[in-house]
Amino acid sequence: MNVRARLLDLPLAAGTIGIEIGLLSDSLGAPGTPAPVLTVALSVVAGLLLLVHRRWPLAVLAAVVGIEAGLAAAGSYPGGAPALVALGLVALHEERRRSLPALAVTAVVLQAGSISAVPVPVIAWGVGYFAQTQLRYIATLEDRNAQVARNAAQAERAAVARELHDIVAHSVTVMLLGVRGARDTLRTDPDLAEEALRRVEKSGEESIAELRRMLAVLRDEPHADRAPAPTIARIPELVAAHRAAGMPVHLRVPDDERAAAGIELTAYRVVQEGLTNVARHAVNPTRVDVSVTFTDSHLEVSVEDDGQAVVPGISTPGRGLVGLRERTRTAGGTLSTGPAATGGFRLTAHLPRTSP
Repeated sequence: MNVRARLLDLPLAAGTIGIEIGLLSDSLGAPGTPAPVLTVALSVVAGLLLLVHRRWPLAVLAAVVGIEAGLAAAGSYPGGAPALVALGLVALHEERRRSLPALAVTAVVLQAGSISAVPVPVIAWGVGYFAQTQLRYIATLEDRNAQVARNAAQAERAAVARELHDIVAHSVTVMLLGVRGARDTLRTDPDLAEEALRRVEKSGEESIAELRRMLAVLRDEPHADRAPAPTIARIPELVAAHRAAGMPVHLRVPDDERAAAGIELTAYRVVQEGLTNVARHAVNPTRVDVSVTFTDSHLEVSVEDDGQAVVPGISTPGRGLVGLRERTRTAGGTLSTGPAATGGFRLTAHLPRTSP
């Protein structure tokens, strides 16, 4: 039992004792006439028993009703306040299948001892049961809100994980391609190797800047640079970076077609993940086709290469493809992956033009 509960029970017990002693005095004669010492003592005991009602509600009710019945049998005319309060507390804490029999027994005893009429304990039970219903309703709302908060936090963590994966995986892949190109041409063409390393340096700086921006937004820093998310308009820039690193990429994307911002971000990430997979898993691709096509209500984004997979079963989704599939599903679209007709790998996303 916590301290707050004790603080609530103390005034409840004290108030019940005061009401009961007042009713005893009125029943014995003129107002202010003191009740017999034993009657007062038993009434105080009955009220004090309410302090442990949270642990033993039914036992407290039985003890209080027993005291009330004993006082009535002795001709002391108890007021019944402790019994009624204990009954209401039973209705508050116990299931209805247990509190209803307690109500029946209490009503019979109080009626037989001429302590109170049957409707009075029924009202006391009803008040306790109504309070129980309200408390359970509030607890259900709190649990539901907590679950919603947990789901939102989990979804946010998943979104952040996808963004970090897309940024880091793409940037590291591009830098690895540049470093390999520089290593292969370092002795034969130093100028070309220097240019490749310069692109690696630029890609690293851009990645660090984007990661810092994302972390600043996550920390909700007041001066965080909330740059707009990548859109379809930036896909040519993305393709150019891979083409400069040596990947034979061919791009087909309309200049005058647009979609919702969230959809365009998803389309950009599809191309980014597709090119990253080609760089990681395709062996000697001679052509990589990236296309974005629009219809009235949808758009299709595809990345297809004619290289051979590094290992069999490359169509099995990895962590990046799993995250990308979740991203497209969240956007209201679908993602399909598998072998291409050219012998390589094809990644295709079907997305609505407007966010769901």
